[in-house]
Amino acid sequence: MTAAGANAGNTGHEEGSAEDSAAATDRAASRRRIWWPAALAAALALALGVPALVAGGTSASGSSSVSAPADDSPEAGFARDMSTHHQQAVDLSFIIRDRTSDESTRTLAFDIINTQANQRGMMMGWLDQWGLTQHSAAKPMAWMATGGHGHGADYQAHDGSLMPGMATTTQLTELRSLSGRDAEVFYLQLMLEHHKGGVEMAQGYVDMAGNETEKRLAQSMVNGQTSEIDLITDMLKERGAAPGVPAS
Repeated sequence: MTAAGANAGNTGHEEGSAEDSAAATDRAASRRRIWWPAALAAALALALGVPALVAGGTSASGSSSVSAPADDSPEAGFARDMSTHHQQAVDLSFIIRDRTSDESTRTLAFDIINTQANQRGMMMGWLDQWGLTQHSAAKPMAWMATGGHGHGADYQAHDGSLMPGMATTTQLTELRSLSGRDAEVFYLQLMLEHHKGGVEMAQGYVDMAGNETEKRLAQSMVNGQTSEIDLITDMLKERGAAPGVPAS
């Protein structure tokens, strides 16, 4: 092989290596974007979940501590109702994950799935520690009436929407029928209302909380979902869409 041929071969190899390196860097950056929210949610679960050993009525050493909340307390009601509310947010986000390839929408959905699934797990764990069932015969949001939050307590469930902000069964079916931009816009509109209802409920508990650990979790929901409301509003503007769920 001539010197020129050898040089050309080396140059091609170097270019190929550079392209491979750049592609690997892009993949690594993509993985960081995907897994960072999950790591953050896990850290939140650890930070808030450990003190619950004491808040639940038994310390880590097994000694008696604060009494467990009553079955009809705001603590139990909030844990049950917000767990149900969170589950639908996770369901909505799994639906949109499969209905669009838009990176920003999928990243938002991934964040919601990880954060709210972790928070839901903590609340279910607290109910178990307190010796309470995960479901109750009480009307959803009834616990809010004791704190003067009438809107939540007076909400009339309909078509699968049990609490303020929750999507109806008809709306869930419609979201599953859409794809691309139409699915993104409808998901964002549904999630905007969902977060507004979630913030109202979480703030309602913060205002009457008797359990400091659960209060910290509720306040983190208020802060996090308020921030996401701003993000979702901007994402709707970028798509030329208005807030508010269209009539089905």
